Amino acid sequence: MGTITKALDLLGYFSRTRPSIGLGEFVRLTGRDKATVHRHLVELEQNGFLEQDSVTRAYRLGPAILRLTSVRESTFPTRAVLRPLVTELSEDLDELVHASMLQGRILSPIFHADPKRHGTQVSFDEAEMQPLHATASGLVVLAFADDALREAVLAGPLAAHTDRTITDPEALRARLVEIRAAGLARAAGGFDTEVASQAAPLFGASGAVIGALSVAMPSGRGTDDRLESFRARLCAGAARATVSLGGTVPPDLAALWAAVSDPRDTKRA
Repeated sequence: MGTITKALDLLGYFSRTRPSIGLGEFVRLTGRDKATVHRHLVELEQNGFLEQDSVTRAYRLGPAILRLTSVRESTFPTRAVLRPLVTELSEDLDELVHASMLQGRILSPIFHADPKRHGTQVSFDEAEMQPLHATASGLVVLAFADDALREAVLAGPLAAHTDRTITDPEALRARLVEIRAAGLARAAGGFDTEVASQAAPLFGASGAVIGALSVAMPSGRGTDDRLESFRARLCAGAARATVSLGGTVPPDLAALWAAVSDPRDTKRA
């Protein structure tokens, strides 16, 4: 890991539940020596990526983040495009729906919506990165990714987030083949033991996978029958999101998705 990467890596530790972080906590979180961490924090602060509270001496995200976010959204809108689609699907499915984009070998959450119509809900943190081998979103991206990314992830290490995480490369490879044939991925307990989810891939203009659209719920509600009832609407949502982002769904997958029927149509008939 290079010097610049080590410095930028510190930004990933911030979240809604951890908006401010002191030097000592950064040292504990990263496992790096204090002098190196302090040097990186100073450089990030000097460039506006962090700012330091004059009283607590803790660091928080700085104005440069806001400026770059504004530039990105005004030139290549992503959150603005996905927000209405994710919200509409969430309202339709009565569950939390989230969209994530591929960032190297992990997924970065972009937007989520939850109608909160159930007593028990999924706790979702948009600052928490998602591993490609342990979540439905990650698995479906990995299944449709190019060979280079897939082989790099399969080469490991494949961290065990729970006792249900697939950590055997060959078992994971076989699972990815099944996901590609199905056109979406399901996962239960691989990243959080109490969460079940189902995800469909999102594609860019070149037809390469760029992210995923997923519905997540407590495991008690995530039965196979319920997830199956969401399949058509999730696939349709992923197709709409792909087009809205300027992408193209591969023809074979588009045909597979188009063949999926919505159980509600049968009931109406």
